[in-house]
Amino acid sequence: MQEGSVMQIAYIVRDLDAAMRRHWEVSGFGPWDVYEFKAPKVCDYVYRGRPATHTCLIAVAWSDKVQLELIQPVSGRSIYDEHLETRGEGFHHVKLFYADCAKAVADYARRGYAVTQSGKFDEDEHYYLDTEADLGYVIELGNAGKIRPAERRYPAG
Repeated sequence: MQEGSVMQIAYIVRDLDAAMRRHWEVSGFGPWDVYEFKAPKVCDYVYRGRPATHTCLIAVAWSDKVQLELIQPVSGRSIYDEHLETRGEGFHHVKLFYADCAKAVADYARRGYAVTQSGKFDEDEHYYLDTEADLGYVIELGNAGKIRPAERRYPAG
């Protein structure tokens, strides 16, 4: 992957199972790998400068080299809840690849884009930037690190 290339497009949903089913039935998109994100599974989990206490369900499916992600907030407070409150369900972020996320975060910070939420799931780092006012969506930075097998798959089998 090239530095700065798009590797993921993500949507916030209220009901993950219903959203996966819609995508599968309407477009054949899937299968979906499903994970539960919460501490301590997610290390260095931070939301707006404080330790994150939220839980969310995440489903991912690949189309060539780009991943589609569906995110359902479950408990606690996160940027996903903020999105549901202000915009409802829909497009949330684009994830860009950077092998050295710390350097990319610093580069964006110098340009005025602070990290709003971050964490590390196995070897995969993620940093959400406060770009919504300028772009209409959030940029997430990530390193495409290796992660564990999914907790479940839709459709099963």
